[in-house]
Amino acid sequence: MAHEGVAVTTKKSNLAAGALGLAVLLAGCGGGASGDDRTAGASAGDGPTFIYVTNTPIGINKFLELGKVGTEAAAEEFDGTAKIYESTDDQSRRSNLEAAIAEQPDVIVLITFDFEDMAKEYAERNPEQQFLIVDACPADGPENLRCAVFREQEASYLVGVEAGMLSESGKVGSVMALDIPFLHRYSDSFAAGAQSVDSAIDDSQLAIGGSNPFADPAKGKEQALSMAATGVDQIFAVASGSNGGVFEAAAEQGIYGYGVDINQCPMAPGYVVDNTMKAVDVLVVSEIGKILDGKAERVTSYGLAEGGMDLTSLMEGAETSQCVVMEYPEVIERVKQVKQDIIDGKIELPDPAAS
Repeated sequence: MAHEGVAVTTKKSNLAAGALGLAVLLAGCGGGASGDDRTAGASAGDGPTFIYVTNTPIGINKFLELGKVGTEAAAEEFDGTAKIYESTDDQSRRSNLEAAIAEQPDVIVLITFDFEDMAKEYAERNPEQQFLIVDACPADGPENLRCAVFREQEASYLVGVEAGMLSESGKVGSVMALDIPFLHRYSDSFAAGAQSVDSAIDDSQLAIGGSNPFADPAKGKEQALSMAATGVDQIFAVASGSNGGVFEAAAEQGIYGYGVDINQCPMAPGYVVDNTMKAVDVLVVSEIGKILDGKAERVTSYGLAEGGMDLTSLMEGAETSQCVVMEYPEVIERVKQVKQDIIDGKIELPDPAAS
């Protein structure tokens, strides 16, 4: 629901809706977007306007929902207007971004690396338009393209510590959507965390690949089962909509999984230990405020210290999260100490994406 005094416009489209239906459902998304059905939002006065353009339909995708929540919260805080433009594919992303630019809002908000190249291209073409891209950052972007990124390696290291403490086989692994440097922030750091508990722990990493790696739970399950067959008993699922398949495999094999971005423990109660979490909504409000004040940096990094990253088990409401780790208070206590050591600089973690 829109906040009082905040106009929220959502654009919908039926572009390729039929073909996308099953994939969207599996990925936890729904709906579509089109350049032909764009409705202007009512202004909430003379305040600023913010337009959030998604890479895929929001549906029940909680990660994209956080971007919507953050954009609407910014509109409420700054007495402005929030508009949501949902996309389905690269073509609709481009048309939605062009439509957003045509409206000349104060800030255009984008999320995920699907927009990296496009954001840079359009920011360079429109130097007077302010852009905020979250969870990605194109190299050598112009000054009007602000990036808010996360230090995923910090929270991933923490769930790795949990895996190291809970593993009985001494084997952990990660199932990634793609074998790319960005996702190695998760997988490599997960392995490092586990090996900080026991240096003899063995690590395996597999990628899903294919044409739809972030929404292919069947392939995610296949890769997880392959790992389980080698004795891996702790699997970090780093594949968005494919994670459900990893957790299904974990439940079938009686092993443990770990999720990302949102609380995925309810997807397989008793088999998902914990999740790395991103405070996208809080970050969007903060960065929009900095842009309006003229104080935004070209790139801002958020990790444990800034409250941009955390674990489900360490956040408010953890007791009702259905996460397995809540049954192991000694694990949580150790993770709390490791988290503080990272914040204090006693543990320094490399960025696998930079190597």
